[in-house]
Amino acid sequence: MRTRFRCLAGAGLIMAATMLPSAVTGQSSPVFEETRTGVLGDNFLWGVAASGFQSEGQSPDSNWTRYIDANPGWDRLGDAVDFRDRYRSDIALAAGLGVKVFRVGLEWARLEPRPGVWDSAAFSYYDGVIAAIVAAGMRPMLTLDHWVYPGWEVDRGGWGNPGMVADWLDNMRKVVDRYAARDPIWVTVNEPVAYIMHEVRQNGTDADRMLDRIAEAHNDIYDYIHQVQPGARVTSNVGYVAGAEERVNGPLIERIGDRLDFVGIDYYFGYEPPESAARSDGSADRPAGMWDLPVRPEGIYFALQYYSRKFPGKPLWIVENGMPTEDSKPRADGYTRSDHLRDTVYWMQRAKADGMNVIGYNYWSITDNYEWSSYTPRFGLYTVNARTDATLARTPTDAVTAYRTIIADGGVPIDYPLVRAPADCGLIDPPASCETPVTAP
Repeated sequence: MRTRFRCLAGAGLIMAATMLPSAVTGQSSPVFEETRTGVLGDNFLWGVAASGFQSEGQSPDSNWTRYIDANPGWDRLGDAVDFRDRYRSDIALAAGLGVKVFRVGLEWARLEPRPGVWDSAAFSYYDGVIAAIVAAGMRPMLTLDHWVYPGWEVDRGGWGNPGMVADWLDNMRKVVDRYAARDPIWVTVNEPVAYIMHEVRQNGTDADRMLDRIAEAHNDIYDYIHQVQPGARVTSNVGYVAGAEERVNGPLIERIGDRLDFVGIDYYFGYEPPESAARSDGSADRPAGMWDLPVRPEGIYFALQYYSRKFPGKPLWIVENGMPTEDSKPRADGYTRSDHLRDTVYWMQRAKADGMNVIGYNYWSITDNYEWSSYTPRFGLYTVNARTDATLARTPTDAVTAYRTIIADGGVPIDYPLVRAPADCGLIDPPASCETPVTAP
């Protein structure tokens, strides 16, 4: 997820756009059409998100437990933030916000601890999670694969194993059979390109082969879901990379684009020119962590624009969005979590007003969690000090009240004053952000 941007930049996939003009000109503010519950409308799907491995704790043997063991400089996973035992209270926190959707992952490593042997207690646990979501008045969004697979599959070669797709489908069909009656929204594979890059880095997986197999797995389970649950909404969410989306996620979309009921988009960071890589406080050092990467809330407009042009009329859903901080410290630039959330919703409203079919938004994440090597980056609406607080208390951030108000009002006011004005167009999502710039009113 969040590590995607820096990994791709380091791999040279994001190219500088130094010849683009720097002035932002020409586009006037749109006229918003306000409904009874705000610009985004009565049926807009507000949500929150979480991940199994990153949040649950009590994690069984998997590729990721092995990666942690192999990297002594990483934080130990421990019990993560113990969603496994606290899911009812975390779901209640989400319900208290007024959200309509709660996204969770169902961990293959937990469900099938040995080849062909499924754990009834693990299914019972997920039965409880999903029942709690539904009882709280929310719709479950279920992620089948959030980068984690069983340790026995590691021993078979992971995604380098020719039988991986068949093994994967065996488990996922059982999950679909069990939960389709709950009418969930489905995410087949979370951010496949970032998934591939982690596997390449940790075990030398062949990237092209894994891409082909991920696409095959998605397409097959998409068809199966629609057999079992007619009318289902199914996606595989892409980790949007400003300035290089076609290059990075284009090959994936070519393979699965006709089997996406909506385009799931994860948006976090703006464009980071390789020659500058400036910190958010204006210094010239490389970012020390993802909390120093360029946060450009206006970039979500261009992410939505990109996919609205690629798939005219197809529904668009921001499956993940949020802002990192270093532990629970304020950001050096003074930008708060609530500032970022309100500014982001403003730009989604601009996209909606300009005809983009955006139907939903999930905040990442309901609580802080394990960020694939570290507990330092914090994204949660509720912060959790997993390293130092044995009670794992959920402490509300300023964004809790902000999100609750946004949901109740159906968005931000039509005359909302942006906290952060648009950046130079060459720092948002070039070339589109300079060819068709947007301006603040």
